Amino acid sequence: MPLRDKHIVIAVSGSIAAYKIATLVRLLRKAGASIQVLMTEEATQFITPLTLSTLSGNPVLVDYYDPKTGEWNNHVHIAQAADLILIAPATANTLAKCAQGLCDNLVQAVYLSAKSPVYIAPAMDLDMWIHPAVKNNIALLESYGNLIIQPGNGELASGLVGEGRLAEPEEILDFISMNLEQDLPLKGKKALVSAGPTYEAIDPVRFIGNHSSGKMGYAIAGQLAKLGAEITLVSGPTALTTPKGVRKIDVKSAQQMLDACAEHFPAADITVMSAAVADYTPTEVADQKIKKKAEDFSIALQKTKDILATLGAQKRPDQVLVGFALETNNELENAKDKLKRKNLDFIVLNSMQDKGAGFAHDTNKVTVIQKDGQVMAFDLKSKEEVAIDICHLILQQLS
Repeated sequence: MPLRDKHIVIAVSGSIAAYKIATLVRLLRKAGASIQVLMTEEATQFITPLTLSTLSGNPVLVDYYDPKTGEWNNHVHIAQAADLILIAPATANTLAKCAQGLCDNLVQAVYLSAKSPVYIAPAMDLDMWIHPAVKNNIALLESYGNLIIQPGNGELASGLVGEGRLAEPEEILDFISMNLEQDLPLKGKKALVSAGPTYEAIDPVRFIGNHSSGKMGYAIAGQLAKLGAEITLVSGPTALTTPKGVRKIDVKSAQQMLDACAEHFPAADITVMSAAVADYTPTEVADQKIKKKAEDFSIALQKTKDILATLGAQKRPDQVLVGFALETNNELENAKDKLKRKNLDFIVLNSMQDKGAGFAHDTNKVTVIQKDGQVMAFDLKSKEEVAIDICHLILQQLS
């Protein structure tokens, strides 16, 4: 979903078509975007700021400042915070101001401060739309790098039938989504991510497990999806919500995780194994709950098959394989050894000695060791921010 977590500024100018923006705001929010609505004074005559504020979840801004509080609506900050700006509906008047660089309202000030892509959806009567002056302004706006969402053909407010009708909300949503998808760096790539613990059954009630929450792996899967990759997430038992756009396969045991990962690895361009997989599993699993009788009780264990080493042995040169290492002592040496033995492109090291890192935390502190020996230590960050760092390194590997 290319619109997920995007911050979109919608600038509404004075057209009867402004009523469509209510539906558009709802669609964009449903797609995961956050919305800041700006309106010209004329636009408030067609749809109320209260309506768009309620639907967007944010106050609608009309003036340079709030006359009640004197608080300044900083047009530079508004523009810089936007991932994209959409002017819709854009009247002939607003088009002319944008084309000529005029600035007599908040909408124009934000447009002239824009650093992010600007989409413009014109709306006006047929005779106005085909006028040479309007066509010239459209050409100028396109030459500045703005993206024009062409109006539709249909019945207009004047009663005429022809071009000039604001594109439908669904059409605007699709236009923006397709343009964003084209720019996603991992579009067309497939990624396999493992996350969470494994549970190795002792009997129908008990298991051997660990404290992994899965938060790190889920954050990586979500970030890879934002970059356009098609994600398969193989997850051990967690209480986490599956990131949007991610296909999840639920497993419990190390063997189940191995089977799922081995199935999907050949098709994966990127594989990140962040799951905390059990190294040992009971040799026998009781079919009934084991009763507490003897003073001493022992369980025979056998080694599980090493998932990362199995995938590393099959790895092709065109695949990126990333592993994790959680260590309590000799951290760097152990991670370097694991990197080499398992044929990884880089390994992400967690130390149990670092406060705020490791299992169950919302933060993590990692050191990345690359195949060429380069070592990069990162500060304590949220796991979402760590996921961004890891994905940045993956992009470097692919390029």
